[in-house]
Amino acid sequence: PTTSVKIISQPRTASRLRWRSLRPILWCLVGYLAVVFMFGFLQRSLIYIPTREATIEPRDAGLPRGQVHTITVRAADRVTLHGWHVLADGRSAADRAACDRELAVGRPLILYFSGNAGNRRFRPSEFGILTSVGADVFIFDYRGYGDNSGSPSEELLARDARAIWNYATQERAVGADRIILYGESLGGGVAVRLAAELSQAGSAPAGLIVRSTFSSLVEAGKYHYPFLPVRLALVDRFDSVDRISDVKCPILQLHGVRDDIMPIELGQRLFAAAPEKSSNGIPKQFVELENAGHNDVTLVAENELREAIQDFLGNLNRE
Repeated sequence: PTTSVKIISQPRTASRLRWRSLRPILWCLVGYLAVVFMFGFLQRSLIYIPTREATIEPRDAGLPRGQVHTITVRAADRVTLHGWHVLADGRSAADRAACDRELAVGRPLILYFSGNAGNRRFRPSEFGILTSVGADVFIFDYRGYGDNSGSPSEELLARDARAIWNYATQERAVGADRIILYGESLGGGVAVRLAAELSQAGSAPAGLIVRSTFSSLVEAGKYHYPFLPVRLALVDRFDSVDRISDVKCPILQLHGVRDDIMPIELGQRLFAAAPEKSSNGIPKQFVELENAGHNDVTLVAENELREAIQDFLGNLNRE
């Protein structure tokens, strides 16, 4: 009789077992790559978080009538940036001509560069501190924020910042030696870059103040997303740490010790890279706000913030 023999292919069975063992790893890899792809595709929506509104009126600042006036700047690509001219506390103007007379008095003018969320309507508590120490403030929303059209990016914000500087110095005839750049959080990256570029061009501002900012957006991204290849994927990098060495004007940094969005270590790295003194001999200064986090600075550290800025402006005036 014929006997049939069933032959079992051991290599094929081993191959199947290996595939089954590798399948979870491959699925994890596919999932990770999908997350990386989504991060790369959506990164600007994670960086820029604007609040859009049809119009933002001066009365939305909650300040006395006549202290806040609407101003506009036309950017290089014809995007119109809307903002406010906020006069120093106790000052008032009825129209543009009166505002120009106020600017001609000689008070410091602070160009305010906001963080990555909201719009100018959410900042009265902070620019109110600036006006309380005797400065006028120009605060513009970025493109894509508030009542502005367009979409933000690092390069476009840098161009817009230069347009705002030109508006202040050329159209409003304010001398560079009276203008202080002020940047909070992401706005610190905008302000540092502008200060560095102006310093290299021989027209440095009177001072640079940055609050709750970072060494670079890459470092901030690595802090929040340690599992992602941020250094490779990030497009808008805001490398302030590589630019601040070019800044020639006096520098004041303020940072909340309890900041868990932009940890104080990121601010300290930026400070370490800054020149020890300005070109006119004023030492750089770092002020730690002991009880402050990132978004509560004006609530829990208002007095410390005001005192530090007032002292900084006083040092500039003595020069």
